[in-house]
Amino acid sequence: MSARSLVVITAGLRQPSSTRLLSEQIAAAVSRKGAEDGLNFEAQFIEVRDVAHDLVNNLLTGFPSRGLEEQLERVTKADALIVVTPIFTGSFSGLFKMFFDVIGPEQLVDIPVLLGATGGTARHSLALEHAMHPMFAYMRATTVPTSIYAAPEDWGGTSASRSISSRIERGAKELSLEVSRRPPKKSIDPYGDVMNFDQLVRSTNG
Repeated sequence: MSARSLVVITAGLRQPSSTRLLSEQIAAAVSRKGAEDGLNFEAQFIEVRDVAHDLVNNLLTGFPSRGLEEQLERVTKADALIVVTPIFTGSFSGLFKMFFDVIGPEQLVDIPVLLGATGGTARHSLALEHAMHPMFAYMRATTVPTSIYAAPEDWGGTSASRSISSRIERGAKELSLEVSRRPPKKSIDPYGDVMNFDQLVRSTNG
């Protein structure tokens, strides 16, 4: 099976949160669908709340902390992303937006992304279309057709929860197919072109 990196970015404000729960369900479905397509997804979770102070400092100074830089590098080198945010006042959270504000404008080009969101009412589901999709289109990421929104009635074994389960399965399959069309990303060694000492001596004496 082909190993692929899957980074799950979740912007819930509390622990535990419905945002994290939704992201875990989506990631599990992507792992299952990936196995069907011959892909072994290695999932890493990023809780945006854990780097909130670093994000503010980055925006004020223009320089990321070491920890934030490592998280951002995981995102930009991922084979696929799952991004899930709570919806406040009809749009994604400010914390979620701040995370992507510090990512370079060319860093997400062509990366497959599955969008998800949680909210207190089903009326906020349109935020996926009028807020999240445009932002990732601007960053030239490849969002899959199915987005996943979870309202309170989507939890707890009701017909609504069965409906969201089917959307999760469909979105997961779409993400897996997008990844399968691309070669796996390879990490770049910044010292890969640097000669070791023995090579340097031989080239000098030669």
